Amino acid sequence: MAVAAAAALAAAPGGPPSPQALFDGVIALVPARSAVGAGLRRARDMLDFGDAGTVAAVLGCGRRTTAHDTVPFALWSAARRLGDYEEAFWTTAQAGGDVDTTCAIVGGVLASGKAGTPPAEWARRTEALPEWVPTAV
Repeated sequence: MAVAAAAALAAAPGGPPSPQALFDGVIALVPARSAVGAGLRRARDMLDFGDAGTVAAVLGCGRRTTAHDTVPFALWSAARRLGDYEEAFWTTAQAGGDVDTTCAIVGGVLASGKAGTPPAEWARRTEALPEWVPTAV
């Protein structure tokens, strides 16, 4: 629920909100007495921390493979880089933990907004999709 709310807020027509506003919006929709809600409030309080490793150590970064150990850090990372997909991705990955999950969360949130898609160079470096996979909508 928190990730979907963050993606919706990041996709706002007027552009993404500030990191604080993103967290405020998500926190308003998550049960206050939940472990995820508590983690989101801690993450919001850590928005001024510059070291992702420190934030991951406090919030968790998916090593326990639970939502309350994954979502707060992933949204912290996304909120701090809503306009820069590549920087958000690498900041998240360098923290360790359940990297594929945290990066997927961050990528999904950012892709819903103006940061849009991964860098074009990344797409050029991937193998081609099979011919049977539709590539246009």
